Amino acid sequence: MGVTGIPSGGSIEMADRIELRGLRVRGNHGVFDHERRDGQDFIIDVTLWADLRAAAASDDLADTIDYGSLAQQVHDVVAGDPRNLIEAVGGEIAEKVMLDDRIHACEVVVHKPSAPIPLDFADVAVVTRRSRKSAGGAR
Repeated sequence: MGVTGIPSGGSIEMADRIELRGLRVRGNHGVFDHERRDGQDFIIDVTLWADLRAAAASDDLADTIDYGSLAQQVHDVVAGDPRNLIEAVGGEIAEKVMLDDRIHACEVVVHKPSAPIPLDFADVAVVTRRSRKSAGGAR
């Protein structure tokens, strides 16, 4: 199994992907009172693995995953109810994304560039991966 939950050398049906990178959303996640009170920007990356051949052939939005809708769905989770951990934020995004049966697997990266770390750092992020195999009975 590859790191994405897709078999290494996976079939062509699982080789296509859609990537949403750098979606900046204000949220109130964190374990400290000031994080929940003041909020901060989170940056989200999402990669979806799906068979995009029908969309390539038809040139019809109905045959693919609408990345505008995906961005709104991600925004709504991040801007929604506060969570203590970005692990919970990434998990919720991944579970919602996987509700679309056309998606074979997803990877969600939640960046917290303003995390309350008293040292000089570039970024902290949590990577969440889900696949049809790992989602098995979760729905």
